[in-house]
Amino acid sequence: MNRDSYRPSMDPNNLTSSIHETAIISPSAVLEKGATIGPFSVIGPHVTIGKNTKIGPHVVIEGDTRIGNEVTVAQFVSIGAPPQDLKYSGEPTRVEIGHGTIIREFVTIHRGTEKGGGLTKVGSGCLFMAYCHIAHDCRVGDHVIMANGATLGGHVHVGDHVVIGGLSAVHQFCRIGPYAFLGGMSGVNKDIPPFTKYWGSRGRLYGLNLVGLKRNQFSREAIDALMKTYKAIFHGSETVSAAVARLSSMPDPLPEVSLFLDFIRSSQRGVPIAGSIGDEET
Repeated sequence: MNRDSYRPSMDPNNLTSSIHETAIISPSAVLEKGATIGPFSVIGPHVTIGKNTKIGPHVVIEGDTRIGNEVTVAQFVSIGAPPQDLKYSGEPTRVEIGHGTIIREFVTIHRGTEKGGGLTKVGSGCLFMAYCHIAHDCRVGDHVIMANGATLGGHVHVGDHVVIGGLSAVHQFCRIGPYAFLGGMSGVNKDIPPFTKYWGSRGRLYGLNLVGLKRNQFSREAIDALMKTYKAIFHGSETVSAAVARLSSMPDPLPEVSLFLDFIRSSQRGVPIAGSIGDEET
């Protein structure tokens, strides 16, 4: 490869891509206007990097990978590597990353598997702190935060506005509902309902994520209805399934309550049991 052919000159108006002279770029890679590639980074064939996206030094991006606009990728990140799945034998699979996401040092994001749908997809406006791992066939929503060392096993689905604490690990095929909060060093082997707080190794639910709901401007009516529903399901006299069935038959629930009930009802792995509710939620 004649690397000099793929190294446009610096443009003071940042209208063209800027590639460091030590970077290695495949001729079939696509770099949109304003993209920046740092020293010693490697961009493979079938990679597309969006407008004004900044790729730091010593980054490897391979496979069929599409990165959106205004994404920031720090040094020593790996995106699009083959999945850590013994059944994978080189099938063409993909990674997609949305706009405005920040990916910090040593994060790894692996492409999908044929059996899992062939796609690992990450949303927009996310923050993945250092050493996070997103395994094959995961679906991560918008505005998700994963703190340092958090790990998603294969086929995990994470809803919008989820926060996952540092050094947490989520088992394969689990789901985490939107606006949920997972405390640091949590181990997750069940589905975490939307709007809730979870913590612990094979942990428990600890009420609603009130801080997240208030920050995202949920109405007082919605929060009160969710609290009433949560208490009825996890602190009432009925079983979880019986409480969900009864509450689902009630007329005209709020959309937030419907989402909460539908998530629990559709769970294949089950949901955690509940611990105590904090004083701020009584």
